[in-house]
Amino acid sequence: MRKKSIVNVLLILLLFMISGCGANPQSVPDQVAGETITITDCAGRDVQIPKKVETIGCMYAYTAQVVTMLGRGDDIAAIVPGTKREVLLREICPSITDAPVTSVSGIINIEEMAKVDPDVVFIKGEIANNEKELAKMEEFNIPYLVVDFNSIEGQKYSIEMMGQAIGTIDEAKKFNDYYQACMDRVQENIKDIPMEERVRVYHSVNEAVRTDAKNTLPGDWTQIAGAYNVSVNENLHFAENKYFASLEQILLWDPEVIIVNEEGVDEYIMANEQWGNIKAVTDHKVYKMPNGISRWGHPGGIETPLAILWTAKKLYPDRFNDIDIQAETQYFYKEFFDHELSEDMMQKMMSGKGMREAKQ
Repeated sequence: MRKKSIVNVLLILLLFMISGCGANPQSVPDQVAGETITITDCAGRDVQIPKKVETIGCMYAYTAQVVTMLGRGDDIAAIVPGTKREVLLREICPSITDAPVTSVSGIINIEEMAKVDPDVVFIKGEIANNEKELAKMEEFNIPYLVVDFNSIEGQKYSIEMMGQAIGTIDEAKKFNDYYQACMDRVQENIKDIPMEERVRVYHSVNEAVRTDAKNTLPGDWTQIAGAYNVSVNENLHFAENKYFASLEQILLWDPEVIIVNEEGVDEYIMANEQWGNIKAVTDHKVYKMPNGISRWGHPGGIETPLAILWTAKKLYPDRFNDIDIQAETQYFYKEFFDHELSEDMMQKMMSGKGMREAKQ
């Protein structure tokens, strides 16, 4: 795409010289500008990218999920290792299996990236803060857009922005409309429950003691789902861009329900005597969340709308008799990924087991 742009510029300049001084100098930038569009990314940067994006780099696993949802999965030409571990994503978009890995742990293999020569690359906020890695992209003149968010509105903007970039804005809007409808649906049913009377929930993210802080996506969606999230607004340990609580804190919070998003963590909590006095454990209300294309409700996962519906039904089953989670799940993947779930896949998803392959 960039090579074509250079050729076009040279042809226009040649025509200008042949035509002499009577030619309109404005015609050059006007025609060049017509081949690019300007996108404002999640970091507030205005970036020029080709108007017609043909090859896409996804240096953040979440962005591969979004690009696939927007119908451009087959155009993903560069990924990170975690993308290949997602069983359902590979089933929906088999070409991901063969896409080259061009970034590992935030370190870009620029030689491999240059071979792919993507028209645009979506990168994680952590890479955007690494000047050494950005210098690689800039040296090879590879346009990149930062995808970063810490809230529901931020996530919705990331989807809209990516839709603008790859020419699928209608698909992005349809998804965001559904996202909002799920929130509205839940909020209408719980609006009369005061915050102090809502179910006290502890949300475990990957590790038993990793959890949610204020101004995070899970901090947002758990509240929308009707939870009183015990870790939000508390003092947590922050390390490597993650938040952790001590077991002593969790014991003091004494949540009524614990939801976990990592396979095996629910079993660990239920079997570990140190957790045994927590109300959620004694009442057997430690729940493993489903896992689809990503862990539902994960800080970097696309299934946040489903996480909201699932959690609301777990916390307030009498208020959400109308929600059939399996039917909603079938609708979600058919509507947004054009994919029919088999009964076996549905059961795996609901159990949250066997959906992510182990790291090599």
